Amino acid sequence: MVTFTTRLTVEVQGIPYDKIEDFRAYLAKEGLVTGGTGSKVRPVVSCKGTTCQYGSIDTFALSEEIHQRFFNGYSDVKLPHKFKIAVGGCPNNCVKPDLNDLGIVGQMVPNFDEDYCNGCKKCSVEEACPINAAKVVDGLLNIDKKECNNCGRCIGKCHFDAIEDGQVGYKIYIGGRWGKRVAHGKPLSKIFASKEEAMDIIEKMILLYRKQGKTGERLSETIERLGFENIEAQLLSNDLLDRKEEILEAKLHLTGGASC
Repeated sequence: MVTFTTRLTVEVQGIPYDKIEDFRAYLAKEGLVTGGTGSKVRPVVSCKGTTCQYGSIDTFALSEEIHQRFFNGYSDVKLPHKFKIAVGGCPNNCVKPDLNDLGIVGQMVPNFDEDYCNGCKKCSVEEACPINAAKVVDGLLNIDKKECNNCGRCIGKCHFDAIEDGQVGYKIYIGGRWGKRVAHGKPLSKIFASKEEAMDIIEKMILLYRKQGKTGERLSETIERLGFENIEAQLLSNDLLDRKEEILEAKLHLTGGASC
């Protein structure tokens, strides 16, 4: 029986134990690999943000790059437990980035030029905002930064070009999980302006988890134990990358906590 998993991988059931190596060899001839389970970086998932009308980033390309750099590149790196990554194209969160160990959400931060705002009584930007973060107050459009989730729906809606474009960004959640003990990931305080920054944050998170996580402990538990502010401070510095070789060479988590 062949099925598809929630992480967009293929699962073949019922292979006799003594035929597993033959099966893996057969797949290898076709350029396919096995091994999506265990205490390691798991297969990356993404939404259809690349082709979706609401997508702010190329989710297919980004998830492929993450797959190559961390699923393939870190395939032999032992971690305390499983480590799941999801890439979402916008704040609709269709792929549930905040329920993964690390989740990326594409952002489109509106560039509002108040000099072009006419304070229209019937504001097209206000009407376009799905979460009511944009409102005309005292004759001028105001976008509540705390409420705005950078979905980008307002861009191009002003008839006087007050919001003509926006800045692409990457919001990163850490510490999410689902299952018997659900934990919602918490976003880092910074929206990252480049893909390269986001990729480095992923690598630093994996290195931190390997070095400071306890065997059998999910990332959400590591963050709870060490403190979110402590974790974020480490992720925003470069110390973990400077110590990358040392962390990867350490004899850690020889028997990980993942049972599947």
